[in-house]
Amino acid sequence: MVALTSGEPAGIGPELCVLLAREAFQARVIALGDRELLKGFPEVEHVPLRRARTPGKLDPANSRYVLEVLDRAIDGCLAGEYDAMVTAPVQKSVINDAGIAFTGHTEYLAERAHAPHVVMMLVGGGLRVALATTHLALSEVPRAITRESLARTLQVLHADLQKRFHIARPRILVAGLNPHSGESGHLGTEDMEVIAPAVAEARAAGIAASGPLPADTLFVPERLKGADCVLAMYHDQGLPVLKYASFGQGVNVTLGLPFVRTSVDHGTALDLAGTGRADPGSLIEAVKLAIELASPA
Repeated sequence: MVALTSGEPAGIGPELCVLLAREAFQARVIALGDRELLKGFPEVEHVPLRRARTPGKLDPANSRYVLEVLDRAIDGCLAGEYDAMVTAPVQKSVINDAGIAFTGHTEYLAERAHAPHVVMMLVGGGLRVALATTHLALSEVPRAITRESLARTLQVLHADLQKRFHIARPRILVAGLNPHSGESGHLGTEDMEVIAPAVAEARAAGIAASGPLPADTLFVPERLKGADCVLAMYHDQGLPVLKYASFGQGVNVTLGLPFVRTSVDHGTALDLAGTGRADPGSLIEAVKLAIELASPA
């Protein structure tokens, strides 16, 4: 059974959920949210809005509602009531405007599930791209990448590619941080002082990781043939390639949680809310992948 959270009420999330009613899935899917927003969906668990919504217009008064929906899905997964959760997009800015510290789904799920280390990975277009850092300003990325954090990320990646994706010996390509992977230290020392030792540590532990590899040639087809996943160092290093290959059909997966969580590869699209032009493709793929990942081998 899959919990489907409906996301930011002013965005396209509720509409996308309703559009899923046309699909036939190989599992029972329960939509969580205000029943008035989810009319037409077969099974709805009602969580009431704090204030009536206007499509496209953010209202901080409903930020608590957004988190209540998320909390219900998380609690249900932790209790074994749900086998997986799929999340429609939320709007981080309005949650913060309501005075609630919120960095994103990934970080919130990790905290609520007491997961010591989670990894954000997107799947689509024949690619799997994981991130060493997630929603950070670019200026903060070098400080956030440590040998210890990279080693833990590689451990989580390896374990969940085996457990969730049923890949016996996952092969992981690790991107360098700097152009040309630092050019032997002339363009930055992080690649040889931080990334290379973390990769060596992972290899010594039996993980088939290689790198750091220059990011500008990492995604060429010949190199990707020998890989099951790419680990990029920051958000906009890896995701533009994947989204170019799969936008509208990509899926965000959170690894390292005690349950399966997938999501869409796009945001709340406030400009499309209420227009009838929202495309449910990514959410459909997210539900399909959640069912697949939650199923035994």
